[in-house]
Amino acid sequence: MTRLTSLPRIMLAPNGARKTKADHPALPMTIAETVEAARAAHAEGAGALHAHVRDASGAHSLDAGLYRELIAEMARAVPGMPVQITTEAAGRYSPADQRAVVRAVRPEGVSVALSEMWPDPGEDQQASRFYHWAAETGIPVQHILYSPADVMGLARRVAAGAIPAALQLLFVLGRYQPPKPAIPDMLTAFLRASRALPGNPDWAACAFGPQETACLVAAIKSGGKTRIGFENNVTGPDGKSAPDNAARVADLIRRLQVSG
Repeated sequence: MTRLTSLPRIMLAPNGARKTKADHPALPMTIAETVEAARAAHAEGAGALHAHVRDASGAHSLDAGLYRELIAEMARAVPGMPVQITTEAAGRYSPADQRAVVRAVRPEGVSVALSEMWPDPGEDQQASRFYHWAAETGIPVQHILYSPADVMGLARRVAAGAIPAALQLLFVLGRYQPPKPAIPDMLTAFLRASRALPGNPDWAACAFGPQETACLVAAIKSGGKTRIGFENNVTGPDGKSAPDNAARVADLIRRLQVSG
């Protein structure tokens, strides 16, 4: 097992919690399809997989057994590509459910939305205990931050000692519902807010909408890393449907090469 102690320059997010094949026929729904999408994207340059699993009906799931199955298949088929699991609630799961799946799977990495894990003061002790347990266990937590206000909330909790100071971040540009396409200028406010955090956090960005690639190029030029794939966007910069997740990775790499 290779811990994601450092975020890769490009992490693949091939499906997410909500989209289906009605959104794009190449969106992976099964474990086999997710592994194949990861293998193809890895060949194009993606360094890790941000993983969602689906239940038998195709719905978003935090089932530990499904995650273990996916991780085992990834180790067999794409051994050089670590797996970061998600704890996304998607309206189905509580903070206790989210903590439980991480404790059961003990993955190479995990993404956790601060606003979901710590939704109200009643979760203070349990949430803080979880973050410290993950650090002590060696499970890297990437903090999902949907706004600059989320960044400031993280900074306050780190300053209070409630969350360990070794930080991986994801700045989410735009949103899925209600739709708000991302533009590169959205990154500025996140970076300004992140100055309140200690040290030099390892950060990445993801972006919803047709300017996904432009936003991610801006992130790398600003010293960050990226998450790309059909979870956020199924189109290329020309507005046309991308063939598959690997094509989105290839497009980002081409744009990076052109921009130097």
